[in-house]
Amino acid sequence: MLKIALAQLNPVLGALHDNAEKILHVVRDCAGRADLIVFNELSLTGYPIEDLARKPFFVDSARRYAQEMIAALPDHHPALALSTLWPAVDGKVYNAILFIENKTVTAVRPKHELPNYGVFDEVRNFDAGPLPEPVTFKGYRLGLMTCEDMWKPAVTAHLKQNGAEILIAANGSPFETGKFNVRTGHARDRVRESGLPLIYVNQAGGQDEIVFDGASFMLDKNGETVLVCPSHCEHVAITSWAPDKQAGARRILACTAAPDSVPLYDETQSIYQTLLLGLRDYVEKNGFSGVVIGMSGGVDSALTAALAADALGADRVRCVMMPSPHTSAQSIKDAKTCAMLIGAHYAEIPLKTAMEEFAHLLRPAMEVKGLTAENLQARLRGVILMALSNASGDMVLATGNKSETAVGYATLYGDMCGGFAPLKDVYKTLVYELCRWRNAHFPDHALGREGRVIPETILSKPPTAELRDNQKDEDTLPPYDALDDILYCLIECDTGLEEITARGHDRETVNEVWRLLDGAEFKRRQGAPGIKITAKAFGRDRRYPITSGFISLLDD
Repeated sequence: MLKIALAQLNPVLGALHDNAEKILHVVRDCAGRADLIVFNELSLTGYPIEDLARKPFFVDSARRYAQEMIAALPDHHPALALSTLWPAVDGKVYNAILFIENKTVTAVRPKHELPNYGVFDEVRNFDAGPLPEPVTFKGYRLGLMTCEDMWKPAVTAHLKQNGAEILIAANGSPFETGKFNVRTGHARDRVRESGLPLIYVNQAGGQDEIVFDGASFMLDKNGETVLVCPSHCEHVAITSWAPDKQAGARRILACTAAPDSVPLYDETQSIYQTLLLGLRDYVEKNGFSGVVIGMSGGVDSALTAALAADALGADRVRCVMMPSPHTSAQSIKDAKTCAMLIGAHYAEIPLKTAMEEFAHLLRPAMEVKGLTAENLQARLRGVILMALSNASGDMVLATGNKSETAVGYATLYGDMCGGFAPLKDVYKTLVYELCRWRNAHFPDHALGREGRVIPETILSKPPTAELRDNQKDEDTLPPYDALDDILYCLIECDTGLEEITARGHDRETVNEVWRLLDGAEFKRRQGAPGIKITAKAFGRDRRYPITSGFISLLDD
């Protein structure tokens, strides 16, 4: 009998002492209950560590803290399959699993397949290790692999050929919609190819723009699900394994006992939980006291405020309404009602006097009117929010969504101002869906209030920036249902013009959206980081030049 614990942890990147203490706590808790603890990818250093992997002081520190942590292990501790940065004697730096027994590293298994796409730059940061050999522990042959090693067949084939009896994968797989099915699909491919059961341990927690959703799992030799752990939180699950009596001549392991699986969230809740966790960890891990949000009476700022209250508690959320002469009484009422429902702090700071003073200040050089006057309002709001942030230590949250960010429907140094943008990868149509979901459900791990937190009047009125009288978003943009579908085709799918028009969209509209998308790259480069929920979030997933003549080809 072999008892294996799956430990999906939420490390703080670079906080080597704190991460080591977290690992030691798990070891002490599992002592006497598990023979082996499998941790998620780079659980000691945090992940992804980016160019810190090539900083000699960090590399030396990672090795030293690993050695000190190993020395601090209790007597008779469970064995550890611990993933961390590990320097080799030849100067190479590996993303590696250390197999630790009796306070000694008995095997090192570097990651062989280094991902170099999307948010991953591991070819830049690490050296690739050789194909790994199985590790022998208590007479069993364990096939240890790290994340991308499982997504391709070579490592599994090598481990099987060399006598592995089970596959064990340490992972740092970020959330995106549909990702759990992608993971289990690759895992089942490896199980089908090898005939071996598989343990998959994933990281949980936010790291800058990406969120790891946990949801570690196990498959039996037939690819059937044996265990699914909770998502979006730390968790330790202890399982029991023994030789499979149905396996014939070749020995493989089979799970004989595991906790009950946790049902997966539906897609809408999984997105909301991801936004909640990503925002909470960004604020907490960077040491902000709270957040400040510019409330407009619109849906984006309302959802941002609700998320912030759920992530941090309403007492750490300050909502500020900054009405201009173009702001409707209904918007002021909606902003105040939303803050009240959430339980957040609320203040109103009118812009009229400041607008007049700025117009007077600029009069010798120009007349403030049109788009300049509209952007001035947004930038005055940015100045006010940043002043409140400077005075309090709270971080300003930018409230823009992916649809607006994509086409540049935002003001640099105005409503784009902020330290973090939770809705940066959320299309406008999804914003409404998330608001309705939140009004009807209370999220797991939330610190906000139960019940309706976003007024129905916000959800039912036409979207508007209210930077001029009677302004509506659709004066400038296509309806959001159409806009979001076009943007999805252009961004996530890289679809061509003919394929998009075949979906029923007007050619001229598609061309215009495409031009707006390419032309807004300079704005996006200056925007706040935000949480990735799709396969093509703006940033490292989608790297486009600012200066480019490509869009002119649409006219040919």
